[in-house]
Amino acid sequence: MCMEAKRWHLTVILVLFLLCGSAQGQILSIDTVVAIIEQNNPGLNQYDTRVRAFDEYARGATSWMAPMVGVGTFMTPYNRERAMHENEKGAWMFSVEQEIPNPAKLNASRDMLQSKADIEKQTKALVYNELRAEAKMLYYQWLIDEKKATILKNNTELMELLLKLARIRHRYNQGTLGNIYQAEGRIAEVENMLLETEASIEDKRARLIALMGISPESPIMIDTATDIQFTLATVVEDTASLRERRSDVRQIEESIEVMRLNQQLQRSMAKPDFKIRFDHMNAIGDMPNQFSAMAMISIPIAPWSSKSYKSEVKGMQYEIDAMKRNQEAILVATRGALNSLVKKIERTQQQLDRYETKVIPALSKNYQTLVIAYEENREQLPMVIDGWEAMNMAQLDYLDKLNEYYMMIVAYEKELER
Repeated sequence: MCMEAKRWHLTVILVLFLLCGSAQGQILSIDTVVAIIEQNNPGLNQYDTRVRAFDEYARGATSWMAPMVGVGTFMTPYNRERAMHENEKGAWMFSVEQEIPNPAKLNASRDMLQSKADIEKQTKALVYNELRAEAKMLYYQWLIDEKKATILKNNTELMELLLKLARIRHRYNQGTLGNIYQAEGRIAEVENMLLETEASIEDKRARLIALMGISPESPIMIDTATDIQFTLATVVEDTASLRERRSDVRQIEESIEVMRLNQQLQRSMAKPDFKIRFDHMNAIGDMPNQFSAMAMISIPIAPWSSKSYKSEVKGMQYEIDAMKRNQEAILVATRGALNSLVKKIERTQQQLDRYETKVIPALSKNYQTLVIAYEENREQLPMVIDGWEAMNMAQLDYLDKLNEYYMMIVAYEKELER
């Protein structure tokens, strides 16, 4: 019931989103974006179809072979020109034959096919984790671009104010024309950076729309008030919990189960199959009608036939052992990656804190001091521009570091599949 409610909720989200679009664009949270991807991405929907396909294969796995019927002659002489007795003319023959497979083989084949559907389910979870991580990456990079665009616009306004002041002072011979050109050049550089940032935003928007599987013309916007926090997981050293979280590990587990069931199928080859046959002879001459009934059984334990399935069972066991080792390798690598990411995230948090509390405030105060000095004619415009540029670059460096921080959080959550 919970799953049905979830599907209904996701469907409502998607329908409302598609029906309520406006020219200004719909503001979507990251959770809404991920929900639409889960519901609507064609790359994910294909796995549901594959699961249904294997369910159908399993349903037909217990069927029998079609019966065989035949008609012909029985004991008919080649030379029919010579005079022959009535009991030498042979008979018309009607045959019915049916193979009866061993139920153990049919059930083993059915179970193996059903377990392949579980592999597709885990594959879907694996692909969904990749798409979710990609969506978060694009969403957070878009968020950084929005912050960068705001900073560039604000700093452009500051430089434009300085440019106006420089032009006024030039009229009264209190500044040089070179200072004006320098300010104009800095404004043009920032405007180019702003154009590049806006192009990056459009790229992120187009890629998110493609992931969500909606119309390319759909106007969407992100929630710029999104607060992204790092939450340390407690399952890194718990192998059992980590094994349960990782869809690639679960996919290998399901592959191992398929291999085990395939082993059972191969072992069932040692069980005999059956066949029954009934022949009816309708005499042409005066001979009485006759019949023949026969039951047959295969002998798969014969040495020349048992070698095949025995070798298959042994080979599959080696493959199972290899997949188990692959599981352990993935878990070890995951623990190492998570521990490394935690240390990098902690160091980056310290760097961001220094930017927020020391670097940017100090450079902002330096710029304000230079502006006051310039207004009081105690400083030249190039020094003010240098102070502005240092503040501008520090703010952009901070956003680059923040983007790096967000990408590490995405990588961490991707490893944990959350």
